[in-house]
Amino acid sequence: MGNHSRRRFLQLTGATAGGLTVGVGSASANSGEEGRFFIDLTEVDESEVPEDVEIIHDVSQIDLLVARGDPGTVGGASATLPDIAVAQHGPVAERDKGGQPGFASEEPTNGDLQWDKRAQNVADIDEHPGKGGRYVHETTRGEGTSIAVIDSGVYDGHPDLADVVDEERSENFTTDADDWRPNGAGNHGTHVAGTVAATNEGVGDAGGVTGTAPETDIVALRVFSGQEGAGGDVIAAIMAAADRGCDAANLSLGIPAETIAGLPESVVQQYVAVYTAAVQYARSQGMVVVNSAGNAGLDLDPEETFTIPTEIDGVFGVSATGPIGFLWGDGPNMAHNALAPGHLEEPTTDPAFYTNYGESAIDISAAGGDLDQESDDENAARDLVLSTVNVVGDDGEVEAGYGWKAGTSMAAPQVSGAVALVRSLQPDASVEEVEDLLRETAVQQEAGEKYHGAGHLDLGALVDAAGGSGNSGNGNGAGNGGGPGNGRAN
Repeated sequence: MGNHSRRRFLQLTGATAGGLTVGVGSASANSGEEGRFFIDLTEVDESEVPEDVEIIHDVSQIDLLVARGDPGTVGGASATLPDIAVAQHGPVAERDKGGQPGFASEEPTNGDLQWDKRAQNVADIDEHPGKGGRYVHETTRGEGTSIAVIDSGVYDGHPDLADVVDEERSENFTTDADDWRPNGAGNHGTHVAGTVAATNEGVGDAGGVTGTAPETDIVALRVFSGQEGAGGDVIAAIMAAADRGCDAANLSLGIPAETIAGLPESVVQQYVAVYTAAVQYARSQGMVVVNSAGNAGLDLDPEETFTIPTEIDGVFGVSATGPIGFLWGDGPNMAHNALAPGHLEEPTTDPAFYTNYGESAIDISAAGGDLDQESDDENAARDLVLSTVNVVGDDGEVEAGYGWKAGTSMAAPQVSGAVALVRSLQPDASVEEVEDLLRETAVQQEAGEKYHGAGHLDLGALVDAAGGSGNSGNGNGAGNGGGPGNGRAN
């Protein structure tokens, strides 16, 4: 295995490694939809909005309307702000799991390939019990909670997501005519949802995948019709998730730093005010707002490097980690021993080559997947995160499948699932109390606060601290191989 370089990623957009697609998303400085803007209701009364201006979303809880039309007809420049596009945070690398190569002695199951869940001792997903300590799911599976996935939609036709999505609370927030399911916006949201709540029902002989909190409800709030979405839809979805009693909202998306750097400072301040108002409202309703930190390999500490919503006050920012060398070899018991010392070139807690970082932005790190970009080994995909996807079959019909993806988009739902575990044990815990538990139980890493914030997610320590009995983990944050919310005020 060759040494991999995080910085080399910045010159690799559009390249491939080991058959994987590698790239980075970006967003433009408009919403991708003509004539969209925000109306500040502290500057103009809603009754004064002209009839030919369409109100797309009423978020008057924070004195805001999302509109479409001619902003010049609405109370002057101080009353309006152009909408701005958001982009999915990745994946930076991905591959659908079709006929992937197997081992000489045995074919890995999907559970074998879930290094992220095995490292956290989540459950007996790979049929090798006795890895040390209790499995997290022996303490809680997230029952009685709900997580909003604000993304590209969730394919509930997948067996691992059947009966997981709460259809009544799910909604399409874009202006297209479809429902909350994916409609050409890719399988990003389905992958995220599986990381949170997949139930291991399985498609085919390889079995299913297991989510962090398989008994939580997913509230699918779609904000993408394509790879780019409108910020106003995201704001409205955050507000709806909070009003519908979700314990956390997973935002694997954002406005890149390069987009923000091209805007006037006064405009950036206005966007910060809008997102801050939405986040603070969500927190007042008891909802944790979890956001992926972005995939440009940027240090977010300098003032001139700023991202939204990661660096908005009250957002819980997550960076990405991943192994190098997971299950690259073959041979007896390789699946069982794959995370043991000596079997990985880099551990599962190593910062991923692409992750944004910075003490000002990162609360904790979590598994997002990594990639040795210089390797042509076809097994390199196994260092990415495996989860549920929806794919289009040869007949044009949508089918359930599995796929590998890497990105901070894959790290954030690890933490959103963790929120469900905490709230299942402490239903009345405030947002601050949940976030403090996540930070206090995270395990500090060699790379320090710059990449990991308070440390790396440790589910075993977390559920124990939240009131679970027994030792649910091994205390190192890396493992050893192994219903509706209630609108709580904080």
